[in-house]
Amino acid sequence: MSYYRYHVFFCTNLRDDGSACCQRFNAREMRDYTKMRAKAMGITGEGGVRINTAGCLDRCQEGPVIVVYPEGVWYSYVDEEDLDEIIDEHLMNGRVVERLQI
Repeated sequence: MSYYRYHVFFCTNLRDDGSACCQRFNAREMRDYTKMRAKAMGITGEGGVRINTAGCLDRCQEGPVIVVYPEGVWYSYVDEEDLDEIIDEHLMNGRVVERLQI
């Protein structure tokens, strides 16, 4: 068994050349929001959820992106409401949010 039930990686890459990147969509702030909400819900830690920062996940044109392991499900999101849906459906109930999946 894995240490975490779900391990979520947020791409927070910022490209200096102005090309597409997740940080142009406030990815760090969205990661912080998700981490704070998961902690407030009591779903973090061993056997639960871990929210992490990642460098470039190389899907910039589809960004902002996150990937949830162990399944390897990729999502794009627009706002906190999208992230709430991923938390409530996928991280709490194990159901992939198809409308946000890429």
